[in-house]
Amino acid sequence: MSVKVSMKVNGKPVSGEVEARTLLVTFIRENLRLTGTHVGCDTAQCGACSVHMNGKVVKSCSMLAMQAEGAEILTIEGVAKADGTLHPMQAAFKEHHGLQCGYCTPGMVMNAIDFAKNNKNPSEQQIREALDGNLCRCTGYHNIVKAIAAGAKATA
Repeated sequence: MSVKVSMKVNGKPVSGEVEARTLLVTFIRENLRLTGTHVGCDTAQCGACSVHMNGKVVKSCSMLAMQAEGAEILTIEGVAKADGTLHPMQAAFKEHHGLQCGYCTPGMVMNAIDFAKNNKNPSEQQIREALDGNLCRCTGYHNIVKAIAAGAKATA
């Protein structure tokens, strides 16, 4: 059974015909060809699929595309300004080398942007707790924590 879904993604109206069981992450990656949102675990534990839906971070591998009907979705591709200027959190990840292989980075950045909205001067402990749903298999999180602290201050 297929269903029609319509939403705004990165400020642009999009729609498509998908199977009712299509995950939001699949719709984003395969239908819209926005491949910055990654699939890492298929169980909503790694956070690589994190996007913003109506201003809040969600894991797009744990929801159906039709659950996002009418929603405003922001993916990593929509975070930077149109002229290519990085969002302050993206710039902080770059400056503090908050990545290694980069696979988890889009999800980390999306989660960090949401976290920074209410945490302008977070402690290391607060940052580490906020990262609980995002896994990085390459680093010890030290530079990720530094990047989020800097990014949170820069978005104040």
